[in-house]
Amino acid sequence: MRRASTLAASTALSRVLLASSEQQRYTRLFQVTSFYGGINAGSPRRSFSTSMRSISRGVYSDTAKFFLSLGGLAAASVAAGASSLLVEEEAYAKELLKPDLVPKDVVLYQFEACPFCNKVKAFLDYYDVPYKVVEVNPFSKKEIKWSEYKKVPILMVDGEPLVDSSAIIDQMGNKIIRAKSSSADDEEKKWRRWVDDHLVHMLSPNIYRNTSEALESFDYIASNGNFSFSEKYTVKYAGAAAMYFVSKKLKKKYNITDERAALYESAETWVNALDGRDFLGGLKPNLADLAVFGVLRPIRYLKAGKDMVEHTRIGDWYSRMEIAVGESSRIKT
Repeated sequence: MRRASTLAASTALSRVLLASSEQQRYTRLFQVTSFYGGINAGSPRRSFSTSMRSISRGVYSDTAKFFLSLGGLAAASVAAGASSLLVEEEAYAKELLKPDLVPKDVVLYQFEACPFCNKVKAFLDYYDVPYKVVEVNPFSKKEIKWSEYKKVPILMVDGEPLVDSSAIIDQMGNKIIRAKSSSADDEEKKWRRWVDDHLVHMLSPNIYRNTSEALESFDYIASNGNFSFSEKYTVKYAGAAAMYFVSKKLKKKYNITDERAALYESAETWVNALDGRDFLGGLKPNLADLAVFGVLRPIRYLKAGKDMVEHTRIGDWYSRMEIAVGESSRIKT
C-alpha cells in the first residue's frame, strides 16, 4: 500500500512536469498537491473551487497564488518522500532467485509461534521461496505422524523432508545461495550459533515472566495454532500457568537473574556485532541476520518485544529487516 501511494504521487508529479504550458503546469500542480497534501479537505474546499476557476481563466488571485505556493512546498515534500521511500525499499529489497533455483513444492510443518519455525520462514520469505504451511497440533501431532522426527520445523522440499531449523537453512542455502568468502562465512556461523545457543533461551523467561505476559503469549499461541475450541481454552489458561513455572526453571538453568536485563543485553550484543553496518551481512542481510530476525519475530509485538525495542538500540536494525524480508511468500490455501 505504501509503495503504491508513493508511486502514484510520483506519477502524478511527473505529469505536472510534462504539461505543455505554464498554465497547465500550475493547474496540475495545484490538483496534485491539494490531493496529496490534504488542502482540498474540510474548510479550504471553497477556496479550492474558487481558485480553480481563477486558474482555468489564466487569472491568479491572491488565494490561488497562496495555495500554489503551498502546493509547491507540498509537491517538493511528496517528491522527496516518494523518492527516499523508494530508494530505501530498493536498497533493502528481497533477494530474488533465478527461477531454476526455486524448488517447485515446499511445505513447512510448524507451530506458528515457534522461534525455530520462524527462522525457517524468515529465510524462505527473504529469498521469496513460495511455501505452504501445515499447522501441527502440539497435542496429537497427527499432521506429522508420517515422520519419524516428531519435532517442528519439518520442511518438505520437492518430496524430501528436511529437519532441524539450522540444518534446513544450511541445506536450502547450499542449493540456492552463492558461495561467500571464508571470513564472512566464519562471522556468520559464529552468530548463527549464538542465536541457537544463547538468544533463543532468552525468550521463554521473558514472555512468561509473569501471569499477565504468560496469558498474552498463550492468547497469541492459541489464536494462531491448530487447536479445537476446547483445546484453545485449555492451552491459553493451563498452558500459561504451566509455562509461568517452567520459565522460572529456565532462568536457573541458563543462569538468568533478571530476564529483561538479559534480553536487553542480548539485543545490545547483537547491535554491537553489527559494528555500524546496516546488517551483519553488510548492505544485505546474511543468514545470521535472518536467524536473529526470525527468532525475535514471534515476540516483537508482545510486551517483551516492545520493551526490548524501547530500551535498546535494536529497533532500527529490526525495521530494516522488516523491509528487507518484506511480505511473506507463504501460499494461502
